[in-house]
Amino acid sequence: MAIKDSAWVGGGSRRARWIGTPRRGVAEWLFSLPLYPLTLGGRAPRALRMVPPDLWSGDREKGARIAGGRFPFAGKTLAIPGFEALPPELSGTASDFLHGFVWLRDLRAYGGEDAAPRARALIDGWLAHYGHWRAGAWAPHVLADRLVAWLSHFRFLAADADAAFTARLLGSLAVQTRHLRRTVKRRPPNARSLRALKGLCYAALSLPGFERHFETTMRGLEQEIARQVWPDGGHIERCPAIQADVLGDCLDLRALLLAGDQDVPDWLQGAIDRMPPLLRALRHGDGGLALFNGGNEGERERLDALFAQARARGKPLSSAPHTGFHRLAAGRAVVIVDAGPPPPPGADRKAHAGTLSFEFSVGRERIVVNCGAHPEAEAHWQGALRATAAHSALVVDDVNSADLVPGGGLGRRPVDVSTGRREFDGSLLIEASHDGYRRPFGLIHRRAVFLAADGEDVRGEDELTGPGGKTFAIRFHLHPRIQASLLAEGTGVLLRTAAGHGWKFRAEGGAVSLEDSVYLGDGTPRRTRQIMVTGGLDGQGALVKWRLNRA
Repeated sequence: MAIKDSAWVGGGSRRARWIGTPRRGVAEWLFSLPLYPLTLGGRAPRALRMVPPDLWSGDREKGARIAGGRFPFAGKTLAIPGFEALPPELSGTASDFLHGFVWLRDLRAYGGEDAAPRARALIDGWLAHYGHWRAGAWAPHVLADRLVAWLSHFRFLAADADAAFTARLLGSLAVQTRHLRRTVKRRPPNARSLRALKGLCYAALSLPGFERHFETTMRGLEQEIARQVWPDGGHIERCPAIQADVLGDCLDLRALLLAGDQDVPDWLQGAIDRMPPLLRALRHGDGGLALFNGGNEGERERLDALFAQARARGKPLSSAPHTGFHRLAAGRAVVIVDAGPPPPPGADRKAHAGTLSFEFSVGRERIVVNCGAHPEAEAHWQGALRATAAHSALVVDDVNSADLVPGGGLGRRPVDVSTGRREFDGSLLIEASHDGYRRPFGLIHRRAVFLAADGEDVRGEDELTGPGGKTFAIRFHLHPRIQASLLAEGTGVLLRTAAGHGWKFRAEGGAVSLEDSVYLGDGTPRRTRQIMVTGGLDGQGALVKWRLNRA
């Protein structure tokens, strides 16, 4: 079977040109053929040209647990003695974590006498069971993570190893790089595509014989960063947690280039300079990130390390015109609003239907939140967490403002999302609207959010204009550390923070109630409550005014 006009990008022998980059299903069938490993043949390197630096600290305690066969992941422990015994029920995200070998950093930090031997035993187990192409384990972003981890930890792995292990490691690095080069063309614009090119860049500077691909890889990286990192410093997927990961990838690439005596191009340094101010804008006073489009709060120490490596000392952005996020900050209060359209097709793998949702915090205490996302994408409730109802937003007839495609991505979505921002005497106002309910109901949703200069008064308006729909519900999800109780006759809600501060919520134009909710800011489900303001439409639209102020 021959495929003409292939988009093959090099690597391996000339016999491999027929592989090309056909559609995914056909490609995976080709990769699974018994003869496919022969097409990845070539001279194996005897040493590295350089060992890439690793900028980030590992977790010694986690490393000790990994040495004992217990891998911490997503708030639980995976009992994995080796790659010969991976449980069949392992989720895709857990599989990505194990096969990506990023946890080698923790083993290195552990530093026990058994750390390096344990790492080598795990790699040998992986080579025995996954050394040839396997779906999932050889996915481009996972393979790239593995290349980066093995290359940057080469001294740790090979210091006391016998020559046979070092040869196996180097040979597999070359084989995996040749395969990765065949899969990077025509990929969607998301962080995974960028990570695949990052892996190729590491290989080009580290593995003898692959340096000839360096310039091509750098051109690919330039194009990818240009389409993914927008002028306001936002990332195309519009997820704060993914933005942090992409900034980390860019910092890794800069450190790699400097270690390899290469110039750092302006397009890479420009992305590193642009991203931190927006990432700061998406951070609450507790040091964690806001929850939009599939991310979680992130590790505070990791975020601090990102800003330190980026040498970012500037103030947070107040508005991001391309990405669509707005930050209102006054006194000790912060309001973060998602006032932009959803990520475009190809970048919407983790996108939520949360247009015009917002979060509110005071000092180090979060008060109004979005529900977040489960770290394992296959979780049975992942669709519910992507729904509009899982956000502090308005919902019509229990229909999402964007259609959720099972497994990731969006169908129908808001297209016209407009925003205006004003500031007067220290007070801040944002007015925004979206047309996500135009097609199913003929409705436009407008939301205004006002933050007083002292940070102790938040007011809002939610208006629906148009003839359709039967009911609406405006949800204000509360952080689990917030206690909530209904005021007399359901006229409002009294809130009390863990620090003992009181806040009062009132609304006009709908009935106020308290309902159960869930919060996954750190990936672990926690019970909480949500304020709901509900009412009927009956072809007349609706206008709800609400207020949240210090009691």
